[in-house]
Amino acid sequence: MKKPLLIFALLFTALYVQAASLRIEASTFNKEKLNYTLLDTRAKDVYNKGHIIGALNFPIGLTYANMQLNGKLTDPFTMQKIVQNLGLNADDKLVIYDNGSFFDAARLFWALEVYGFKDVKLLNAGYKQWSNKKFETSIQTPTVSKSDYVTIINNNRLATKFTTQIATRNPNQIIIDARPDKAYEGHISSAKRKGHIPKALNIPASHNIDTDNKGTTLKDLSQLKDLYKGIDKKKKIILYCAIGKISATNYFALRELGYNVSNYDASWREWGNDLRLPVINLQETK
Repeated sequence: MKKPLLIFALLFTALYVQAASLRIEASTFNKEKLNYTLLDTRAKDVYNKGHIIGALNFPIGLTYANMQLNGKLTDPFTMQKIVQNLGLNADDKLVIYDNGSFFDAARLFWALEVYGFKDVKLLNAGYKQWSNKKFETSIQTPTVSKSDYVTIINNNRLATKFTTQIATRNPNQIIIDARPDKAYEGHISSAKRKGHIPKALNIPASHNIDTDNKGTTLKDLSQLKDLYKGIDKKKKIILYCAIGKISATNYFALRELGYNVSNYDASWREWGNDLRLPVINLQETK
C-alpha cells in the first residue's frame, strides 16, 4: 500500500510545483537570472523613466480594442502586429510585471494565453517591490528584431457575450463576478443597469491579493485554495468584472489552482448595457 501512496504524493507535489511556477518572486528572479523575457505593462512614459533591465514595454492599453467602451480584447490582426514588433513568438518564456497593483499584469497574462502563449508567468509584487529592494533597473530600451509570430487563438480562455449567455443556463458551468460586492449587489454600476449576470457568484478580485505599503502580492496557494473551495473543479468557469481587467486576477489564481477557466473580455460594460440580456439586481428583489 505504501507504493500507491508514494506515487500519489509525488503526483500531488508535481501538480503543486507546476501551479506555483506561474508566479516568480522578485528575489528569485534577480538572484537566478532566469532565461525569461520580461514584459512591462506600464505606460511608455513611466517605463522610460526606469524599468527592470531587459524588459520590453507592452502598455496594458494595447490589450483593449476600446478601453472607454468595454474590455473587449484587441483584435487578432492588431495583436499580431504588436507581438511581432516586440520580437516575440508563442513559444517564448515570458515574465510579466506592472506597477505592483497586479491587475494589469494579470490582464496581460490572460491576453497572451488567449493568443497562444504557453509559458507565461507573473512577477509577484511587480516593479514596486523590485524598486524597493534596490535591484538593478535601466532606462535603456532593448533592441529587438521583428518576429514572424502568427496569431493563434485559444478560445477556451476567452468568454464572450454569447458563451456567457449559454453558461447562465448550463449546470456544468459556473460564472464568477469579480467586482466589489456593492457592484454585484446593485448599489453601483459602470453600465446603464445595476446588478449582476444571472447565476453569477461573487468573489471580488481583491480577495485574491494581499496589499500593504510594500506592494500587492498574490495570496499563497493554500489561501487561494480555501477561497475557491466551493468551486467545483469539474465545471468550466467564466469570469467577468467591469472591463475584463480585475477579473484577470481571479483568472490567474484559478489557473494556478488548475481550474478550466476563461475571462469574459467585454464584461459588465457590455452585458449591463445590452437591454436584451437578463440581470439580477438584489436591491430590486428586497
